[in-house]
Amino acid sequence: MDELYRDQILEHYKRPHNFGRLESPDLEFEDTNPFCGDEQHVTIRLDGDGKVADIAFDGKGCAISTAATSLLTDELAGKSREELLRLPKEFVLDLLGIEISATRMKCAMLGLKVVKSASLGQPAEWEDEGATGSPAEATEI
Repeated sequence: MDELYRDQILEHYKRPHNFGRLESPDLEFEDTNPFCGDEQHVTIRLDGDGKVADIAFDGKGCAISTAATSLLTDELAGKSREELLRLPKEFVLDLLGIEISATRMKCAMLGLKVVKSASLGQPAEWEDEGATGSPAEATEI
């Protein structure tokens, strides 16, 4: 079973879904993993109800970082900012489907951190991937 998930990770690394940048996004944020240099930039367009209508990301990084963000962005359409902020790190780990070592955890969580930061309008904490926040605290972009 691990082989199936490894193949999925390589596929999302080589051909990431939702890769690029949206013009005139409602939410936007970029960040890096200071331990390995992975970089992710996320742009999100919201619909009239404040839910994710379109999402894109770009950047450079390892297979785990790129695949995790690709898999994550596939799941976010229709979610509100509040729902994005409530996503636990286990959501991303389940999408990856393999054990992630402690040294690679920040690689796997970078996309989630950037999505939450975009939702807040300010940097989210690394340790808070599963914590809730309030989009009312967000600033205009």
